[in-house]
Amino acid sequence: MQKIVAALALTGAAAYVAPVAPKATSSLNSKAELEALAMSNTDALGQSMGFWDPLGLADGNFWGLGNEGTIGYLRHAEIKHGRIAMAGFLGFMAGCTPLVSGEHALAPYRGYVAGVSPQEQWDNIPQAGKLQIIAFVGMLESYGEGAGSLSGRTAGDGYVHYTKGGLPGYYPPIAGLGGPGGQILFNLYQPFPIFPEQSEQAKERGRRVEVNNGRLAMLGLMSLLSASAVPGSVPALDLVEGFPQYSGNVMIPFEGSFSLF
Repeated sequence: MQKIVAALALTGAAAYVAPVAPKATSSLNSKAELEALAMSNTDALGQSMGFWDPLGLADGNFWGLGNEGTIGYLRHAEIKHGRIAMAGFLGFMAGCTPLVSGEHALAPYRGYVAGVSPQEQWDNIPQAGKLQIIAFVGMLESYGEGAGSLSGRTAGDGYVHYTKGGLPGYYPPIAGLGGPGGQILFNLYQPFPIFPEQSEQAKERGRRVEVNNGRLAMLGLMSLLSASAVPGSVPALDLVEGFPQYSGNVMIPFEGSFSLF
């Protein structure tokens, strides 16, 4: 588990792509290609980010996936964690604004309390609401993992899993799926296709930018949670007047309010 957690921050990766089924040759999942990708990834000053793998994860073989399958798994995991962290960072910021945490004419959910921290907003959501959120995320995850087996469906056409040579970070189209009648109306990537198709060069740059932003967001989100729980742990945030404090445990999101019975 420690190796997997460390991999999320240490392994090089590529990410966001438009919903066009990727070819296996674009996966960059061999160690040599991974090193080349990491060395070519640059920061805002144009300096190479370098390749850093002190635990030797790029030589691993997790769960019998083989080395290339393991690299694909680790890269995909980092990309997804980066995306979640970006959403979480922005969500925390939004949850501190009066627009979200202030008084509402119609309460967003039963038990809503105005003027609390983002973590307390989650705590106040009823158990049924939390279960709905988790079920929805699980549904999206299942489509992303199993779309290749949906023969005859748009999402399955040409889809290759990221542990089998597919492009890490790729999420297949899901519009038209979701049971009888195609209950899912939009794709996660470009739900409204109003922007022109990007060139391959622009897509490649976008993947690298997303990975860098995701890594920064992981650090940023942890800094927000740390400053909320331990005042003074992030000196820069001490300068923010009224920064929200939280006495609960964000690692136990159902503490005191979750039961199957």
